[in-house]
Amino acid sequence: MAEMEAVFALVAAALLLQLVFIVWNTRYYRPLGDRGKRALPAPGTAERKAEAEKDSLPNALNLSESRDFNRSNPENDIVLLSDISVLIPARNEERNLPRCLESLLAQRGRPREILVLDDRSDDDTADIARRFARLPDSRIRLLDGRELPEGWLGKSHACAQLAAEASGRWLLFLDADVALEPEALEAAAREASAQRSGLVSGFPRQETGTWMEKLVVPMMLFTILCHLPLRLVSRSRDPRFAAANGAFILIAADSYRRIGGHAAVRSSLLDDMELIRLAKRGGEPARLARIDALASSRMYRGAAEVWTGYRKNLFPGLGRSLPLLLAVSAAYAALYLLPAAGLLAGLAAWAASGQPPAWLPAAAAAWALGALVKLAVDVRGAVPAAYCLLLPASIALVLLIGADSARCHYRKRGYEWKGRRYA
Repeated sequence: MAEMEAVFALVAAALLLQLVFIVWNTRYYRPLGDRGKRALPAPGTAERKAEAEKDSLPNALNLSESRDFNRSNPENDIVLLSDISVLIPARNEERNLPRCLESLLAQRGRPREILVLDDRSDDDTADIARRFARLPDSRIRLLDGRELPEGWLGKSHACAQLAAEASGRWLLFLDADVALEPEALEAAAREASAQRSGLVSGFPRQETGTWMEKLVVPMMLFTILCHLPLRLVSRSRDPRFAAANGAFILIAADSYRRIGGHAAVRSSLLDDMELIRLAKRGGEPARLARIDALASSRMYRGAAEVWTGYRKNLFPGLGRSLPLLLAVSAAYAALYLLPAAGLLAGLAAWAASGQPPAWLPAAAAAWALGALVKLAVDVRGAVPAAYCLLLPASIALVLLIGADSARCHYRKRGYEWKGRRYA
């Protein structure tokens, strides 16, 4: 009994340290655009007129010439909405694309362009994009995706095609299942003005429907805020301190080309993570910003999509290292599953004997601290507070998906997503 009490006390101490780390870490999880010292010019002002004139430059002026011209301009550090190209790769997104495009048309100002690439969809994705493109002053243009070349993954190929067509000084890669609040692009412009170059990414507020979505989808942000020192994402050039979300990546066009763009990550299942690592290796500024008040997304719909979506990322995200997967699984089981099991066993023993076991308070404290750790993350991701009580179920599901992800790798079955299979 004394040994069990000591084990639970040790777990509780580790979780207390984890909670302290999260509280410190989230100080650096700041909202997108919070560093912008100068707001965008108001409608009707001379600067807005200058923006309109700049936006009407002849299309024949290529991007490199435009950037050279802007470098000689003392106001070049101010990024306007007309400097931003919004790029949306879309494959079988008829369910999500209308909401995404409606949110872009509801912005407080228009970006330079909104390019939608239909990545050889089997549904009405292209027709939906065409319908929106016909709206007055939509600035939406549909691109037809080319056949996937050997050695490329679908999303990277789609993003590379979009970037090749874009003319903005800044590129915002946006997933088709993301909807923006009306002030989102203004916040992006302020962020770009403050950062001047490099890459910024963020995690949209996750909308969930089924219980599998509610339990698993928020764990993406959980793992980052629990383990990655966000201060080092922006202050260290070490690529190990990196986090990005492909649903929302804002990157300077110059920086994108310097690091090789999506061509440099063409075969990676984790193109977003590899992109920010390339940026850091190349000395480009990088930041993970909080965007849950500016963007929302329903990544997956239903248990099957959650499972296959996370399965393709979990084991590759650990470098396809079985020892690392086993170590992480053991640590998560000890920290988050063991206290819950101890609490249930202790309560059952108490009910059966009328006497609580000596280790029950330590097990209860460890379980409560685990819930507080989850709550500390959830409030930063706009996740309902009650979900923190279900953390053991979330952990168990993530560990099972991780094991299945490794199984697919070692059986050489590859990973399937949106009708394509990847190694």
